[in-house]
Amino acid sequence: MDLGLRDKAALVAASSSGLGRAVADELAAEGAQLVMCARRAAALRGAATAIAERHQVEALAIAADLAEEGEPTRVVNEGIARFGRIDVLVTNAGGPPAGPFESHDEAAWRAAVRLNLESVLGLVRAALPGMKERRWGRIINVTSIAVKQPIDNLILSNSIRAAVTGFARTLANEVAPFGVTVNNVMPGYTRTERLEELAEYIAQQSGQSVVAARAAWEKQMPMGRLGEPREFAALVAFLASERAGYITGTSIPVDGGWVRSLL
Repeated sequence: MDLGLRDKAALVAASSSGLGRAVADELAAEGAQLVMCARRAAALRGAATAIAERHQVEALAIAADLAEEGEPTRVVNEGIARFGRIDVLVTNAGGPPAGPFESHDEAAWRAAVRLNLESVLGLVRAALPGMKERRWGRIINVTSIAVKQPIDNLILSNSIRAAVTGFARTLANEVAPFGVTVNNVMPGYTRTERLEELAEYIAQQSGQSVVAARAAWEKQMPMGRLGEPREFAALVAFLASERAGYITGTSIPVDGGWVRSLL
């Protein structure tokens, strides 16, 4: 299936590793030119070089901390300067620290808001005008299955990713007349560095091993296994495509059936 992404310009946040890197790789496989950003400059350069060489596309690597004021705008502007536009925006950021409500002070909440909400607002604010002007665009937010079914000890993520969902659902209606779609993709338990961090947290709190923590998650999955980043990335690539032009305002889980709700 030709997704119609050849020579589109796609910005993928937090793309030095994990889900972000998998998404960047999948979009590049479809011929998209990339703007990749992440905090770890060396890892980001390595990822961008590998993806560019594998798929024969251009990948612009921009080291940035999107939780810092002005950085989302800078990243978008540098991407536009290189490619002339941003057609596809994939917002993404690492999860905030685990723990119950009383373990997080006001500074932790403010940091989580900057990382997981304000970074999204900044990227969208900078990229959206060009999409509206060209009357074509795709905004895809990486959120979490916790939006549908909150996860214990992840109160920061549960709360703030829900705010992103409300923002995206409202924005989708506002920009639909301009040919811009806005969707959220909700990863479940997927083999990433973030999942390893959560497994280590659970192991420390419960006294069990990291292996046992992973096994407990696998038992919750109807498919009986953890997800792979490339499986998540495949859905993001489709939502970014020409074929997905009539899909907007949705939140789609990629979770092996973990969420039990009907909708």
